[in-house]
Amino acid sequence: MLDLGWSELLVIGVVALIVIGPKDLPVMFQQVGRFVGKARAMAREFSYAMNQAADEAGMKDATSSFKSATDTLRTAANPAKAAGDAVRDSVKDIADFKLDLDSESLSEDRADAARKIQDATAKKAEAAKAEAAAAEKTKDAE
Repeated sequence: MLDLGWSELLVIGVVALIVIGPKDLPVMFQQVGRFVGKARAMAREFSYAMNQAADEAGMKDATSSFKSATDTLRTAANPAKAAGDAVRDSVKDIADFKLDLDSESLSEDRADAARKIQDATAKKAEAAKAEAAAAEKTKDAE
């Protein structure tokens, strides 16, 4: 408000004591206090009336739309922040992603894959044995 420190108030008090005198000083401080109280009440009433008038005129809607427009412009004016926000949103989406897999179905799939591998290995082993037996027969025949 007035930005007065304690030292300035002390100087004002000493000057008032000298000019007004010790007898009339309390009465003067009382009158100053009443004046300050009335001034604050008037300022509060004025501020309240202005806020009501602005509400009736629809200024809150205009200010909210203005704020949203300025936020959009700030985002567009700062592409690094916009890119950072996009990356942050993507990382959040990835972090929030939950893989909903049933462990029983995974176990069955793994077991099926293991059976297929074993069957294929057994077939290759039988083919290799048959080939080796055929090679021995051709050697024996010679």
